[in-house]
Amino acid sequence: MAGLSPQFRSPPDAAEVEEVVTEEAAVHAPAGTSAQITPLVREGETVAEGAALVCLRDAPDVRFVAPIAGIVAKLSLLPGRKLSEIVIFRKPGNEAERHDLGDVGAVDGLRRLMQRAGFWPWLRRRPFGGMPAQDESPAAIIVMAADTRPFAPEPGRALAGREEDLARGLTALSQLTEGPVLFCQQAGPWLYDRRAAGDRVQRIDCGPRHPQGSAGWRIHQHFPAGIGVPVWDAHAEDVAALGALLNTGALPMPRLVRIAGAGLRESKTVRTHPGADLRQLTQRIVAPGPHELISGSPLDGQVARWLAPRHRQVTVLPRQSAQRRRHWLVAALTRPTGAGPVIPTAALNQAFGAGLPATPFIRALSAGDDEAAMRLGILSLLEEDVALADFVLSEGGRIIAQLRGMLDRIRAEFDA
Repeated sequence: MAGLSPQFRSPPDAAEVEEVVTEEAAVHAPAGTSAQITPLVREGETVAEGAALVCLRDAPDVRFVAPIAGIVAKLSLLPGRKLSEIVIFRKPGNEAERHDLGDVGAVDGLRRLMQRAGFWPWLRRRPFGGMPAQDESPAAIIVMAADTRPFAPEPGRALAGREEDLARGLTALSQLTEGPVLFCQQAGPWLYDRRAAGDRVQRIDCGPRHPQGSAGWRIHQHFPAGIGVPVWDAHAEDVAALGALLNTGALPMPRLVRIAGAGLRESKTVRTHPGADLRQLTQRIVAPGPHELISGSPLDGQVARWLAPRHRQVTVLPRQSAQRRRHWLVAALTRPTGAGPVIPTAALNQAFGAGLPATPFIRALSAGDDEAAMRLGILSLLEEDVALADFVLSEGGRIIAQLRGMLDRIRAEFDA
């Protein structure tokens, strides 16, 4: 069976799922998105859950919304009026923002609703990453109801009791593409209603080992992305939220999030919201001593204060004590002048899910051979898809960085 099962220490899980709305929350642009925005609120203004906070300057219908009801405490922009961070202090009592459903029967109306309600940033495109352009039509859409990363919550658990919303969301997505909507889950009972979702939705099964439950490898295998062939991916729980939006006019924010790692006294699963404060989520279960809060998995997560828009994991690890810094001359004389050789191993091939020849692909990345990497399938992949290879090779993020550098170079070449 393709893939690996990397092991990381973590204490046992608490039995019950806790509902948590943090006292502070933050809004950021999705990874891979850097766009100029127009603020729609001011600091100190009270907003409802789901209320629009900012929109894209060149696509005003695409909006970032409040994950909780509260007061806008900080609205920070980067040079060029690019979104840095919006922080909201919780203030209970406001109803969730609701949207008119009058024209969602037409594709243009459905797109407009998804963009204005804040669902659009939950979609991700390939190649290159980031959310889709306002008017982009994908060649296919893959919906992930499987996640094989360490400590990932079980997507089927998040979808329990939401079958109607999920089918409604899948049907809506099928209107946005002329290609298939691929529903990826692990072997077992169907997680969606086949009759309600329609024939345009196709099920594909994946194995339990990583990276079998990674969107990039499923796209690479079943519908490769390319220049002019965009493929979107979305989490099945978000698709169920889309179905609820089409039913009620309000976009649900709660999502199932697993909190685990060696820096905890107790692991747990919570139902919280995007942008949740990681300090509050972990404050009573962290083990004594310095630690790092990571939004995401131990393989591909980032040290952060807030839960990233697409993440459903929080990893807490003991902070490693800083080693004594060597003199710069000693470091210069002992540091390797280049990347070490790539030694073909079974583990390396399995880290790529046996989806492509691992050694030629890594060599193409190291050599900057864009054409070879494109032939091998780089346009279907993002950083999270190669994180396991970095772990197997103990490269400390080098492969991830090379992949991002090559994708940015290819995009700049084709956009020129």
